[in-house]
Amino acid sequence: MASSPSEHEIQQRIRLACGRGAVRLWRNNTGALVDQQGRFVRFGLCKGSSDLIGLRALEITPELVGQRLAQFVALEIKTSSGTVSQEQQAFLRLVQELGGVAAVCRSIEQARAVLDIGPAGGPSE
Repeated sequence: MASSPSEHEIQQRIRLACGRGAVRLWRNNTGALVDQQGRFVRFGLCKGSSDLIGLRALEITPELVGQRLAQFVALEIKTSSGTVSQEQQAFLRLVQELGGVAAVCRSIEQARAVLDIGPAGGPSE
């Protein structure tokens, strides 16, 4: 019996399938460690920030016709049984409130729907 894909595998599949054309996605590692000098170092955007972050090109009308704008994208990737922490929910909500695209995705199909891209990577019709 085949095992379900890990969160890392789902992230990679979504990043490779959806992060091209009008969308660019990058892996956002977050955490903390103690460096060789014993200093505590945090890395990544912030606690709760999404696994995949990026930009989506948009064309705005009518007053900005023809100009391209980048919309912030935040995708929190989970397995079919993975749970979203309160910090992750708060980050997704903040991105949405500020006009970005933010969602929990458990598959390439969900990511394509959220990003409004078809199977070939272009806009859905």
